[in-house]
Amino acid sequence: MPEWFGRKNKPTPLHGARIEDYALIGDCETAALVSREGSIDWLCWPAFSSPACFAALLGTAENGYWKVRPKDEITGKRRQYRPGTMIVETTFETAQGEVLLIDFMPPRGEHSDVIRVVRGIRGKVAMRMDFVLRFDYGRTIPWVTMHGDDLRAVAGPHMVILRHQCIRGSAAEFRGEDLTTVAEFTLREGDELCFVLTYSGSINEQPPPPVVVEEELAYTEKYWCDWTVRSQYKGDYADAVARSLMTLEAMTYKPTGGIVAAVTAGLPEQIGGERNWDYRYCWLRDTSFTLLILMLAGYTEEAVRWRMWLLRAVAGAPDQIQALYGIGGERQLNEWNATWLRGYEDSLPVRIGNAAAEQFQLDVFGEVAVALHRTPEAEDDIRIPATALQASIIDHLCQIWDQPDEGIWETRDGRQHFVHSKVMAWVALDRAIRHHERYDGGGDVKRWRKNRDMLHKEICAKGFNKKLNSFTQSYGSKALDASCLRLAFVGFLPIDDPRIIGTIDAIQKHLTQDGLVLRYDHGKTDDGLKGTEGVFLACSFWMVACLHLLGRVAEAKDMFERLLALRNDVGLLSEEYDPAARRMLGNFPQALSHIALAHAAFTLSGQWKPEIAPGRK
Repeated sequence: MPEWFGRKNKPTPLHGARIEDYALIGDCETAALVSREGSIDWLCWPAFSSPACFAALLGTAENGYWKVRPKDEITGKRRQYRPGTMIVETTFETAQGEVLLIDFMPPRGEHSDVIRVVRGIRGKVAMRMDFVLRFDYGRTIPWVTMHGDDLRAVAGPHMVILRHQCIRGSAAEFRGEDLTTVAEFTLREGDELCFVLTYSGSINEQPPPPVVVEEELAYTEKYWCDWTVRSQYKGDYADAVARSLMTLEAMTYKPTGGIVAAVTAGLPEQIGGERNWDYRYCWLRDTSFTLLILMLAGYTEEAVRWRMWLLRAVAGAPDQIQALYGIGGERQLNEWNATWLRGYEDSLPVRIGNAAAEQFQLDVFGEVAVALHRTPEAEDDIRIPATALQASIIDHLCQIWDQPDEGIWETRDGRQHFVHSKVMAWVALDRAIRHHERYDGGGDVKRWRKNRDMLHKEICAKGFNKKLNSFTQSYGSKALDASCLRLAFVGFLPIDDPRIIGTIDAIQKHLTQDGLVLRYDHGKTDDGLKGTEGVFLACSFWMVACLHLLGRVAEAKDMFERLLALRNDVGLLSEEYDPAARRMLGNFPQALSHIALAHAAFTLSGQWKPEIAPGRK
């Protein structure tokens, strides 16, 4: 360790941010979380699923963070995204004055940058920057050297360069302190100082040249504003829908089109519990819903990229289709524990990778079939290979749909005949039949139709509990499951079928907490894990759509607005929410929550209605 880097003394304490205290910035290949306190506590470089170099979110300050804020007591702060963008603006007030912190990541060019601009608004404010870089999820201390005014941190194949630029006013100087890098400076009204952090490989690569911050800021704003204005959503709640769509775009890995379920790993579904998963991968389950929203919103190009990722990921033998893949279509997502991290609020273990990739989840066949069915008319280069792939998948499905699986919630207590899984297998058959009839795909439609009708009959006989007047979690079960809300969405039965109405009413009455929907009752379902969890936000948005489709318009609107109020100050949602503690739970931001939000809004606005299968009216 260079002497310049400083000696190790007492570690810097954490600032205790809640999940909802974070905002997202990203360059469409990776993303960072910035707290209300001006601290970046999570960043995986160079890609979403790369090891984190700032991991204080899941550990302590010693695991890496980057904070810029006033030295003195903060008397007031407010935060917002610059309209139509992923640029975060945080205003800090002190007794001495006011400063503005602007955080953003320019859409990826040759290199990836995190840029932090600090402006003096009024008065005279003393500022401090703390920079603690730790590669490999907070485990590896880099070798830090100074090259002129540039700080270079190297560990193995990774190199990160920190630069500062004085636009107006006095400059800052880096110094080592307690194995960290700090800088102290003062901002007066009109002063402006910029910090630029750039990722670059350390092997056989020249350090990237400095960026022009004003140009990068203008480019980033234009990029996002041009993207946002393309939306074709028409209805109330346009700002909420726009923020959700931007969040999905920021969670898209541009080189492949894959969309990660979340940018984080290990954020708990119960504080202090073991339900901590790595969501930095692409779930087939999200495919059809995401495609639906992108197409409804007019983002055809993005939908095509997502479909192309899907085709590459599932290419090969149908019996090798996984529930999830890496951002490039990688199949090996081995799950392991980062034992040196203490976990978010001591929630252990911190899991990296995801063993759900090894599970058998029957419902993904339906999601893939729906995605392949939703083909832009002009995309023959996609439709033709997709049709052949679909035929192969459906032939395989005819052989396996009678088998139990781990289901939509990826339980770890053994396989069951989950109703939602069986319904999605029916969806796969139904959509394949319609797709091949429409495009003359040459598949064995007669066999598919026979299996589809047989499966529909079986689900209605074994998956519906007459005493509960509801479809249940699995065949013969008395447990409810919120995934059954989706039966009306996919056209299994029409929304006004008494069995669908009974299911919605039963879930609303028996599977809610404080009016919000749980996935299932942990007292009645053994999922192989200890503890419980919060309400599931996507399921609550599904309930909104169901209520509206039933004609309970005012009730649906009230619930939707209540859910919108759960978003944080910049419009982001996690996976779950704890109504008692009034805080977010689970990985953040969660793609499925934002997809379900947008879907509910399109439903409320009348821009979406469920597709009814022939013969099910």
